[in-house]
Amino acid sequence: MRQLLVFGERDDAEEVAETLGEWFAGLGVPRVVRETLAGEDDAEDAQWLVVLEGADEGSLAKIDELVERYDGWREAG
Repeated sequence: MRQLLVFGERDDAEEVAETLGEWFAGLGVPRVVRETLAGEDDAEDAQWLVVLEGADEGSLAKIDELVERYDGWREAG
């Protein structure tokens, strides 16, 4: 199952991706990508996504706790 973890800051997204790569080594290090909205004039408002593939339902509570520490949120992708 693909999970999208959304953050306002690139540093937060990169740190979460690294942590998840350590916690779930079998899944590899998640990708960090920048999401810009169509027609977005101000690139500063772009969000940063951590794309996590293969996390099971049992690990989502732990992932949510980490994401919330960085003022982010999780969406199913």
